[in-house]
Amino acid sequence: MSVSPDPDLSRDLIRVAHLLADAARVETLRHFRTAALVADDKDGVSRFDPVTEGDRAAERAMRALLAEHRPDDAILGEEYGAATGTTGLTWVLDPIDGTRGFLCGTPTWGVLISVADASGPIFGLIDQPHIGERFAGGLGVAEVAGPRGKAALKTRPPRPLSQAIVLSTFPEVGTATEGAAFHMVSRRARLTRYGMDCYGYALLAAGQVDLVIEAGLQPYDVQAPIAVIEAAGGIVTDWRGAPAPQGGRILASANPAIHAEALAILSRF
Repeated sequence: MSVSPDPDLSRDLIRVAHLLADAARVETLRHFRTAALVADDKDGVSRFDPVTEGDRAAERAMRALLAEHRPDDAILGEEYGAATGTTGLTWVLDPIDGTRGFLCGTPTWGVLISVADASGPIFGLIDQPHIGERFAGGLGVAEVAGPRGKAALKTRPPRPLSQAIVLSTFPEVGTATEGAAFHMVSRRARLTRYGMDCYGYALLAAGQVDLVIEAGLQPYDVQAPIAVIEAAGGIVTDWRGAPAPQGGRILASANPAIHAEALAILSRF
């Protein structure tokens, strides 16, 4: 668990994170659901891995603000890579998590912003610009602000896996072995839904679902969700129960009881 910085620094980090999210909202919405929206394929070989000018413009805007407000911090961004810093803090940016959804016009993509120290993320935002919802967690904050006002974030209390709701972005999950492990959990749950991207983690923090299970993730995919979910009372680890700020196989759970039940299955793989 990260140690909170002094109150003045905490306030500044929260302030800057919201500035970044505000800027990314403008840039992503400039492109969302427009006739001119096109995507390049970053992979070009095995699967369609899209990136749009919305992704690039949002990250450029966030990096420009960091250069102005937190120039000595490091940055890790999905589109423009890593920049070194001297403060021990790193801003981890995913300008559009869920670019496939962005291309389809669905409102389940989001902007992921977090700031991490050596032990992992200490504050994070999951922002959905089209809906106007922003989920914040860490440094004493656990709240969502949106069209219905502000509300505290609190994960769902324990209930058995047989009554649980499970989310994942892709039915395939990852490799064939990872997919088999996921579907063993899914078959024991009451309901499984797909395609939520980062919005699934926000729903877990808001107490709507019990588990999010994914594989093959990058640090910029998970660090903001980790901060938000942990602040709301949930747990995020890899499939062996270890901390997972670098991504990989992710098990995000509403509470220790459901986490242990799912982990007992996934850890066998």
